[in-house]
Amino acid sequence: MCGIICYLGDRPSLPILLNGLRRLEYRGYDSSGVAVAVNEKIHCRKAVGKISDLAGLLGDKPWTGWGGIAHTRWATHGVPSPENAHPHGDCRDRIFVVHNGIIENYRQLREELRDKGHRFRSSTDSEVLAHLIEEYYRGDLEDAVNSALQRVDGTYGIGVISAGNPSQIVVARLGSPLILGIRDREIFAASDAAALMSHTREVAYLHDGEVALLKPGSYRIRTLSGMPMNRSVQTLDWDMSSAEKRGYPHFMLKEVHEQPEVVGEAIRGRLIEAEGLAKLGGVERVWSRLRNMRRLIILACGTSYYAGLLGRYVIESCTNYPVDVDLASEFQYRKLNLQARTAVLAISQSGETADILAVVREVKRRGALSLGLVNVVGSTVARLTDAGIYNHAGPEISVASTKVFVSQIAILYLVGLLLGRHQQMSLSEGQEFVHELRALPGRMRSMLARAPAIEEIARRYARHRNLLYLGRRFSYPVAMEGALKMKEVSYLHAEGYAAGEMKHGPLALVDESFPTVCLAPRDSVYRKMIGNIQEIKSRKGPVIAVGTEGDTHLAELADDLIEIPQCGEMFTPFLSVIALQLLAYYVARERGCDIDRPRNLAKSVTVQ
Repeated sequence: MCGIICYLGDRPSLPILLNGLRRLEYRGYDSSGVAVAVNEKIHCRKAVGKISDLAGLLGDKPWTGWGGIAHTRWATHGVPSPENAHPHGDCRDRIFVVHNGIIENYRQLREELRDKGHRFRSSTDSEVLAHLIEEYYRGDLEDAVNSALQRVDGTYGIGVISAGNPSQIVVARLGSPLILGIRDREIFAASDAAALMSHTREVAYLHDGEVALLKPGSYRIRTLSGMPMNRSVQTLDWDMSSAEKRGYPHFMLKEVHEQPEVVGEAIRGRLIEAEGLAKLGGVERVWSRLRNMRRLIILACGTSYYAGLLGRYVIESCTNYPVDVDLASEFQYRKLNLQARTAVLAISQSGETADILAVVREVKRRGALSLGLVNVVGSTVARLTDAGIYNHAGPEISVASTKVFVSQIAILYLVGLLLGRHQQMSLSEGQEFVHELRALPGRMRSMLARAPAIEEIARRYARHRNLLYLGRRFSYPVAMEGALKMKEVSYLHAEGYAAGEMKHGPLALVDESFPTVCLAPRDSVYRKMIGNIQEIKSRKGPVIAVGTEGDTHLAELADDLIEIPQCGEMFTPFLSVIALQLLAYYVARERGCDIDRPRNLAKSVTVQ
């Protein structure tokens, strides 16, 4: 959730650190800070609010140090305040630490250090690290960090700088991501590749339980037990322009409009049209286990969970496999019955979601086949699982996920096709499936051309306080995702429901002030959705319908209609979700909300 950027090199560090913090703003934060080494002294400034507030404080502080660390904080222990913001210093302000994660035994360590005379200035768990490192420091910063971390229970991604070692930074990770960036006489470390892309694409990934000593242009990695580790340098394949707005007022709108290309990238090179087949190279080495599985479990959180729900409908429609979908945050509390030949697919945009990592480790311990679907090459999920598939969707900057969602469902459709063609799906059915997938980018562009009409509808509903979203079968997960988008960016109360459950409670809410968004494309459940709409209208509830173009009956029933292009029933989610994303975006804009950085939310949830 929080963000880290560290730098050592031959340029003034302060502008680089501030630029890195701005690149990390999308992850969500409430305060920020920076510490720079200048002439064997550490200068530190911290501020509540935006990075611009921190930059304002630093306007008359032209520090010329060549190394420093910086952080964006999302409050967990202690309210947002300058004292609770990072970096945290030791008693003498000689050692400063930035930290992502949770120190579970911080109370015990804090009392122990207080008894030794250490003075604490914050309410955070993270400040314990600075004092613990100070306690072990004898002139060698790397040794002090190593010794301190062996006393820590919890998770961490840290960067440490010392006035006594101004040309060094020590970083370490356990359960919270850190990436090293290498460029000539410069070295970077960050919690997210977005902070590095304007400087270098040559990176190395730190693994759990490792400590790295950084010097200008070089690094050394060891385990906590002191074992040297060799780590190959990789090249980031993300386009720097993906992290720019390119003329759009918000990243969310830009990323919604990127979705045709994202789906095209997800299926590119993965379809064999003549044979009606999908080719997923990432799972080839476990193919015999995968095709012989008896049960598939999909685990995810948030938007990825709704992608998993839709994936269940698709895979079960294409195959004979039973598919379960669980929230990773709750799956870990269940008494697991991972029978023989069970496969588990973990979906995580970042590949660092704490709840996902916990269950993947447990699944592997039980001997089940573990698969990952992630957007970040080299992420922890990608390394932990037996095999997996990358989205290749590029960086998604807006906190509210849009393009990664459609990328995830595109890949889940490929999984359905891959497995289905090795079971009961015929050649002609496979070819038609491939045809529908290939037609999606064009149909999605046609859907995006309807944005002005959706914007007009949004204006009429922006002052309502509540919305209900209804869908059936393939449209049910889309209704859930549409409601989540509205909640995230507009701060309106919105609920997604299976339309068949409407009479089991939600119908009591419906009146003339309570709009309902009904997903009613012409599909196998169309007549039932029409019945739901009639029930709502008989109670004077306003209806925004999302339906197939040319549906005059639906147009007569609904107060407002958003049309989607004709396509096969299974593929309507790619089009209807665009309608709901745009509706949420324009409602939020009308209400004056901070669309790319919604309050209280973070892009990547790395603590449980």
